[in-house]
Amino acid sequence: MEIDGWVRMWLLLCACLWETSLGQIVYSVSEEVDKGAVVGNIAKDLKISVHELHSRMFQIVSGSNKKYFEVNMKTGALFVNERIDREEFCEHSQRCVVNVEALAQNPHNLYRIEINVLDVNDNAPRFLDSAISMNITEDASPGERFHLPVAEDADVGSNSLKDYRLSTNEYFSIDVQSGEQSPSAELVLQKALDRERQSTCV
Repeated sequence: MEIDGWVRMWLLLCACLWETSLGQIVYSVSEEVDKGAVVGNIAKDLKISVHELHSRMFQIVSGSNKKYFEVNMKTGALFVNERIDREEFCEHSQRCVVNVEALAQNPHNLYRIEINVLDVNDNAPRFLDSAISMNITEDASPGERFHLPVAEDADVGSNSLKDYRLSTNEYFSIDVQSGEQSPSAELVLQKALDRERQSTCV
């Protein structure tokens, strides 16, 4: 009888936890938005009256040291509480998700909230070295190619590195090849070099 009682209690507890964690909503917000920017009206989406937020001690629970999202207890709006840097969260991942939970008492309900952090084009592509030096002999033939280092871009998707450009000059052009991760580029010699006439090209 004692074991049977524990089994029934365990099943009841599991059923209660299942009921209290069924609610899940999904929002999207751009990175770097100002503090106070509204993500959505969580009270409305969870069908909780704004007047119940205080009485049910509604709160956002986060596993992070920073509380990136908070609820306006007067309006039910979920808003940005801390600046969000997508690259800090997800680096080069195409999809960036912040998972938080909302907790309400009397009765106890746990809601899972998924927030997609959208990338904005806030990082300029750059080479690891600020200056790139290449030694090319003057007997190099037009058409010869010289690999350039791959530039890095912390942004992803449509905001990531797409192209390389070269300042206008009479000796070199640039050929860009698309790749799975990032495009690469080569310098293409267009005209024979004459060291006595010009020793460097910038």
